[in-house]
Amino acid sequence: MRTMRNLLAKKAVVTVLAVGVSLAAVNAFWGGSDSALSQLGSSGSEVRAIQERLKERGLFNDSVTGYYGEKTKAAVIKFQKQQGISQTGTAGPQTLRALGISIGSVPSATEQNINLLARIISAEARGEPYVGQVAVGAVILNRIEHPSFPDTLSGVIYQNGAFTAVVDGQFNEPVAASAYNAARDALNGWDPTNGCVYYYNPAKTSNAYMHAKPTVTVIGSHRFCM
Repeated sequence: MRTMRNLLAKKAVVTVLAVGVSLAAVNAFWGGSDSALSQLGSSGSEVRAIQERLKERGLFNDSVTGYYGEKTKAAVIKFQKQQGISQTGTAGPQTLRALGISIGSVPSATEQNINLLARIISAEARGEPYVGQVAVGAVILNRIEHPSFPDTLSGVIYQNGAFTAVVDGQFNEPVAASAYNAARDALNGWDPTNGCVYYYNPAKTSNAYMHAKPTVTVIGSHRFCM
């Protein structure tokens, strides 16, 4: 995951406090960077892929359930020991790559990438507080580094049905000026979501799958979750 620069962190704190978020929430934003990765208690397609790879190697002899329990953690530790990887029991980027599970890297802040990210930020978060716009950009970048999503910026944005704004045409509307700065901040490492890969507006979606996800933080009208 991306490393947050001190200058951006200071800017984030000022911005968050300006929109009325508590200091406790600010502290939560700057938590561990592995929170979007598979670890004890995680579930989903990424965990299933990990279990399948470990099973192929004879390290995981239980059913492939998509739930990261103690047996999965023990198998990950065995694999990490074999590979000379720090034995944390958490499937971080190095472990995932060693397992052959593809993850991408956050692109550099070129004008092309800024413009593309700004367009989706504007379409999805126009009218949100500035920190909320950065947060939407961060979620998109976090998806690039997550094995369950495409490995490129354009791949994540244009993934079939991923973003309502791409489907309904808002993506092609004029870009809000603030979205360009938000895109730059996100590409330079500011992540107010602490690694989230999902967000939604509870007032505008009835998707039970999203409503069932534990909320990590709320910024503006969006809930951000893993």
